[in-house]
Amino acid sequence: MNSDRIKHLEFIQNIITRMNTNSFQIKRMTVTIVAALLAVYVSTSSVLFLYIPIIPTLLFWFLDSYYLQQERKFRGVYNDVAGLKKIIEVKPYEMPIHKYTKKIDNQFSFWNVFISKTIFWLYFSIIFIIIFTIIAIGVIKYIEYYCQ
Repeated sequence: MNSDRIKHLEFIQNIITRMNTNSFQIKRMTVTIVAALLAVYVSTSSVLFLYIPIIPTLLFWFLDSYYLQQERKFRGVYNDVAGLKKIIEVKPYEMPIHKYTKKIDNQFSFWNVFISKTIFWLYFSIIFIIIFTIIAIGVIKYIEYYCQ
C-alpha cells in the first residue's frame, strides 16, 4: 500500500470513529432525558411528563439510525479503499458515500439500520418501559379511585 492509500484509510477511520462517538452520545442523551422527565413526573405527578419522553426517544432513534447508516457507508468506502471488497471504485481521497445505497447492499438502507439489533432493542425497550409505566400508573389510579 502506498502512503496516499494509508492516509485515505486514516481519514475514513477518523470519520467512522466520530460517527460511532456521536451514536453513543445520542444513546446517552436519550437515557438522560427520559430519566429526567420521569423524575419530573415523580416530583410533580403531572401525567404529561409520562407522555413527553416518547417524542425525544423517537427523534433520537431516527437520528441514531442516521449516524449508524452513515457509519456503515463509510465502512463500505473503507473496505473498498483497503481492497477488502470491491463494490465501488474509489479514487484517492474520495468519499463517495452517496454511491452506497440499498441497491448495492441492504445494510446501507436507513430502514434496515432503524430495525437493526443494536438500535431497535434499545429504543424499543425505552418506549416499552414508558408505555408500561403509563399503563401501570393508570391502573393504580383506577384501583385507588374505585376501591375507596
